[in-house]
Amino acid sequence: MKPNRRVLRLNRLGRKRGAQPKVVALGGGMGLSASLAALRRITGDVTAVVTVADDGGSSGRLRDELGVLPPGDLRKALAALCGDDDWGQTWARVIQHRFQSKGDLHEHAVGNLLIVALWEQLGDHVQALDLVGRLLGAHGRVLPMSAVPLELQALVKGHDPERPDDVDTVCGQATVALTPGEVQSVHVVPQDPPAVPEAVAAVLDADWVVLGPGSWFSSVIPHLLVPELLDALTETKARRILSLNLAPQPGETEGFSPQRHLEVLARHAPKLALDVVLADEAAVPDRGSLTDAAKRFGATVELAPVARQDGSPKHDPELLAAAYDRIFRMHGRIGPWR
Repeated sequence: MKPNRRVLRLNRLGRKRGAQPKVVALGGGMGLSASLAALRRITGDVTAVVTVADDGGSSGRLRDELGVLPPGDLRKALAALCGDDDWGQTWARVIQHRFQSKGDLHEHAVGNLLIVALWEQLGDHVQALDLVGRLLGAHGRVLPMSAVPLELQALVKGHDPERPDDVDTVCGQATVALTPGEVQSVHVVPQDPPAVPEAVAAVLDADWVVLGPGSWFSSVIPHLLVPELLDALTETKARRILSLNLAPQPGETEGFSPQRHLEVLARHAPKLALDVVLADEAAVPDRGSLTDAAKRFGATVELAPVARQDGSPKHDPELLAAAYDRIFRMHGRIGPWR
């Protein structure tokens, strides 16, 4: 389904007057949440495109029992887009609340149940998520990257410590995220899954697209495995930012340097171009190597303090917002009127 041309034209005219960047952020889990919490502070036009390969916890149970998309990462994205006022923070806490019991509700998140209930009531993933967003007063829109639940599979060298040179197939996002050994590549089942049309339209109409941070093989790269979404990322006139993690993730990116993250991204999407690679200045011991890796994508490197001051490997929303805002202004090409 193609976006309505008249609506896009009116949106663009409005953006000329408001000079507000239209941003699409892709990812999943806490990494995407960090990006969204930052982006909603600097623009009122944010769309999250969220991975749908989660198979653990409450999401995995609902997926197995009801055959639905895993709602957990979608819920986290909605919570991150909630405002800082009482209404927004109350609803963010409510949808993130997990039941504690000795029964079947144990560890189910309220937001997961709400999202799935609306999917069943309305029969439309996008309409239901838009409705939840309005209820929460979310400062942006949340979309699944595909309308079918995906299984993530990885080729892992040394998954079995007793066979360090063998390559095995590891199945499931939750398993891949914590796998021992070295992840060589990932793919999704079914292959060539259909993208959600609204997600494709959002990428094509964006001023900026932000990929990452997040679990590299299980939250970031899966977006590049949806052909229509990858085509949109390749064809869009938007500028593209790759936001790197603050530290390697135990399991899937253990021991990875910042530039190694770019190298595996290139293996999965060799035609993808980038404009900016954003990294925390304290997490880049060798700027020259990262700069060389970024050049292969046609990108420049921007270093900024974006980590929380408590020493945890988590992004600070205010610092990350300042970094994004500076990049948007420095690189200047905002909107189709450029």
